[in-house]
Amino acid sequence: MGSRVDASLIAFGALIGLLIGLGAGLAYRLSDRSIRPPIPEREAGLPEGVAQVLSVLRSLAVVLDVSDQVIKASPAASAFGIVRAERLVVDELADLVANVRRDGRIRGVELELPRGPVGGGTLAVSARVAPLGMSHILVLIEDQTDARRVDAIRRDFVANVSHELKTPVGALRLLAEAVQDASDDPDAVVRFAGRMQHESQRLSHLVQELIDLSRLESRDPLKDAQPVGVDTVVEAAIDRTRELATAKGIDLTSHGENGLKVFGSEAQLVMALGNLIENAVNYSAGKTRVGVTVRKSGDLAEISVTDQGIGIPGSELQRIFERFYRVDPARSRMTGGTGLGLSIVKHIAQNHGGDVRVWSAEGSGSTFTLRLPLLTSASGTGRRLEG
Repeated sequence: MGSRVDASLIAFGALIGLLIGLGAGLAYRLSDRSIRPPIPEREAGLPEGVAQVLSVLRSLAVVLDVSDQVIKASPAASAFGIVRAERLVVDELADLVANVRRDGRIRGVELELPRGPVGGGTLAVSARVAPLGMSHILVLIEDQTDARRVDAIRRDFVANVSHELKTPVGALRLLAEAVQDASDDPDAVVRFAGRMQHESQRLSHLVQELIDLSRLESRDPLKDAQPVGVDTVVEAAIDRTRELATAKGIDLTSHGENGLKVFGSEAQLVMALGNLIENAVNYSAGKTRVGVTVRKSGDLAEISVTDQGIGIPGSELQRIFERFYRVDPARSRMTGGTGLGLSIVKHIAQNHGGDVRVWSAEGSGSTFTLRLPLLTSASGTGRRLEG
């Protein structure tokens, strides 16, 4: 581990040396605008050649001028909320920049940054700050979130899966024995075969949700994020659940503001909202209604799913987003619930810099609200379309 750190520091030092050399050795050319292409306005004053070097780095990079204004930043610096309105907004990094300006020494720090204005999602990063030429400061940031996620997944996965797979696998074994013993009773064989089919479907659903959850925990949607229309997400999620609702005679409706956009993965957001709608349908009586409402609240898009179902006891509300937690295990077995659906919703919301909230009263139904940062030219989370 020590050799890796040493190698990383040597590489970082070599990179700084290269950048400083570019900045100092080519500085005399900055005044001769006739022999170089024009520099974009936000990069004015950046030593020639530095922008090209930074463009090939895998690390997130930010360059500050003498007044600490950002003149060059990787697109992810805005998406991760590190840069906003051409300023470095992370206090710890701003303090490092001030210290580097004072004595010229390269400094580093490990940080956890919030993904957005709401929710508990965080990014684990390693940052290095160094002087660049006579007046500029370079900030390089490595995202360590995926590595930490893998460690957490490795610790939890075996324990959770081994516990949850025991029930359907054990049931299938017992039912197979029952079919064998009842081979001379056709009615019993049909009955046991039906139960085997139910348990196998439950097992298949559990395995698929485990795969989905594992992918969510090991993959960051903001790295390949795109603008996503909330209208498209709502329509796709309702279509995914319409057959189940129709079978129970439940009316699915949607209304609210149109044209809102967020930043992230459309597939993941459809999965999250689809899980909320499916959950509402499963825990509602027939001939009732499930409604999806979209509204803008400040810098957030709020997508609410409201049902007229059985509701959730107040004592259970704090635990319903835990992995494998079920309010009513018996009902979950009947509906095929795995206790993973709401955990998946929580992970998707946090991965997009948002959160999920719930209101519920026993006998009166529930409302789950998915809150996501809106995509604007300069949103409250610093997400921007331009690079």
